[in-house]
Amino acid sequence: MSGAEARGGREETGLQKTAAAGRASHDDELQPAGTPTSPALPLDGWRVLIPRAPGRGAGLARLVEQAGGSAVVAPLVSRADIGDDDRAVLDGAVASLRDGDVAWVAVTSVNAVDELVASAARVDAGPGPEALARLARGARWAAVGPATARALAAVGITVDLVATENSAVGLLAEWPEVERETSPAPRVLLPLGDLARPTLETGLRERGFEPVRVTTYRTVSHAAPPEVVSAWRDGHFDAVVLTSGSVAREVAGQLGPREDVSVVAIGEPTRRAASETGQEVAAVAQTADDDGLLAALFEAWATRTAGSSRHSPHDLGDASASTHPQTT
Repeated sequence: MSGAEARGGREETGLQKTAAAGRASHDDELQPAGTPTSPALPLDGWRVLIPRAPGRGAGLARLVEQAGGSAVVAPLVSRADIGDDDRAVLDGAVASLRDGDVAWVAVTSVNAVDELVASAARVDAGPGPEALARLARGARWAAVGPATARALAAVGITVDLVATENSAVGLLAEWPEVERETSPAPRVLLPLGDLARPTLETGLRERGFEPVRVTTYRTVSHAAPPEVVSAWRDGHFDAVVLTSGSVAREVAGQLGPREDVSVVAIGEPTRRAASETGQEVAAVAQTADDDGLLAALFEAWATRTAGSSRHSPHDLGDASASTHPQTT
């Protein structure tokens, strides 16, 4: 879950498919002999499964299309609102920022930033995206990676620490020591998703801090559309993009590992989750964004096509016309 990652409302969305590359390949076949053709694109003919909500997967789908491939966007997990009890705990933790009771806030996802801003508005920090910054002037902020740091900066937060490796392990590796022994220990607010592992919590406690874990959002599963399941089982995908550990687990559970599908992971934590479910990862993105994922797809494509032939694109029948209610 990265995500691996929408405010919990439901809306009707279609299964998004970009198949321009397949059409271009067909057009090339219709050209008379000797007609000049454009050079092959980096992902020429590849079909990529992007198991993300349309709002999060559309950007990568466009990049895949521009690189000569086609993409199917079909979310297997999504973010959902927490219950009233968890919301009360979250609001209490955010209110403690105003009181100066928190030394650090460690943020591990863009989703958590959204929920912190909403909570700040609920505890009377005033309207607007910078409500959180007004509330938390005394705390230092850590981000698990550049995307989370950008989301914090967008709401007026100055980020003091950005992990080089986009993971809880990477954040712990760069976490500063306790400046002096104090009692009580310095508190670190950890706004996490419900499925987040206790890696950061445990590591901070071992370093002499008092972690305060609060749940900011829930991760819920969605069944893969039948046409995606059929296409996967029939070998019509060349690659799949995993953007969180929860996505990796859903792909393994709903679709199952395939040796003929190149697996791309958004970072090391997702790669580890994929490996635990029997999926061999072909490439890991060096940056946790669409450009990084595209570069990893290029790497996987190069590895796959070196000395071997690729299968051609296949249609997904009526996939582009079907609709499925999803939480984006």
